Amino acid sequence: MTPRRQYAMSSANAAQFCRLWSDHVDSLDRHLSVNRWALAALTVVLIAYPIARTMIPTVLHGMVPDVVRAVLHLI
Repeated sequence: MTPRRQYAMSSANAAQFCRLWSDHVDSLDRHLSVNRWALAALTVVLIAYPIARTMIPTVLHGMVPDVVRAVLHLI
């Protein structure tokens, strides 16, 4: 048996892995307290907010042509 074949997952093993992962996520859902979920959500917001504050204006500035920007500035 080659080393690569040893770690190749058959379709039956893939389905079993999906069921195992689903059970793992379900157990997390049952056992994590509301405070832990709130802490996780707060962490995601604290990471995503600065990224969104810098990336969205940068992308819009790159997409909007100078002519549209000048007209909007006059309004």
